[in-house]
Amino acid sequence: MKKIFKLNRSDYRRSLRRNNIVVLWLSLIVACTPILAQASTVDSFPENAKIVVIGGALTEIVYALNAENQIIGRDRTSTFPTAALELPDVGYMRMLSPEGILSLSPQGVLLVEGSGPETTIDVIKKTAIPIVVVKEEFSEAGVINKIKTVGHALHKERQAQQLVDQVRDKFEKTQKSVARIKDKKRILFILSATNGRILAAGKGTAAEGIINLAGGVNAIDGFSGYKTLNDEAVISAAPDVILMMDYGGSRKLVQQILDMPNIRLTPAGKNRMLLRMDGLYLLGFGPRTADAAYDLSKFLYGQRLQTQFDDRSQQ
Repeated sequence: MKKIFKLNRSDYRRSLRRNNIVVLWLSLIVACTPILAQASTVDSFPENAKIVVIGGALTEIVYALNAENQIIGRDRTSTFPTAALELPDVGYMRMLSPEGILSLSPQGVLLVEGSGPETTIDVIKKTAIPIVVVKEEFSEAGVINKIKTVGHALHKERQAQQLVDQVRDKFEKTQKSVARIKDKKRILFILSATNGRILAAGKGTAAEGIINLAGGVNAIDGFSGYKTLNDEAVISAAPDVILMMDYGGSRKLVQQILDMPNIRLTPAGKNRMLLRMDGLYLLGFGPRTADAAYDLSKFLYGQRLQTQFDDRSQQ
């Protein structure tokens, strides 16, 4: 016998009052924000401010500056160092909700350019919480700018300059070596491959940025961003190496990619050349990017790259 639950009049009224209170509370937040000391985007937080960090690379930088005690929340892309995983998670950087951030009562929000949606950022901007937006650029200069911007925001300029010097030195060593490579490898970065359809990275992407830093060439230059390739586009791209993010799991995925008919007709497919790397390490463009570029270069050029490092060290 099917049970039918009915709400009596008193229960209904209590429920209605609860809903009205919630609606009123949210309305008050929006209504009262114009009279608050609204903070437009700023370039620094108050000294020792407790902050929410949006962007994995920014979280890495804060830790590298020994300012992790100021972080009270982070986004889902902030997976390194592992200690960051113990912090409250406010959601994915492009699908943020204002409630998740505001519930932590931060004294500042540090976020990378492109975080959103815009409606969430607009809500936060209407409060008195200062926001520092860090520009996203997929290059050595972009990494350096991130470090300096975060250092200034946290009043850690001296520590930031020390980190910049370390990172710049690593970039310089890798770039001097890969500059000697004449036959540059063509790299196809695959974001996903579902039902035989390959979603690949074109121009202006983080994938292209790391490929360039590693001394390779993006095999796709006919479009910007990420797009699905047809079979002809995959074959004509003629990649020497397939590059992907490491989502974990077995080597079954690698075999599936290399066994795709369109991939098998490329140099990468014929030579079974596919590399998977941790997504944040590879595409984060943070303090470890110079190391990621070197690791990718080592895979691409092997002994030639190592020999060049050895030769230079003896000069």
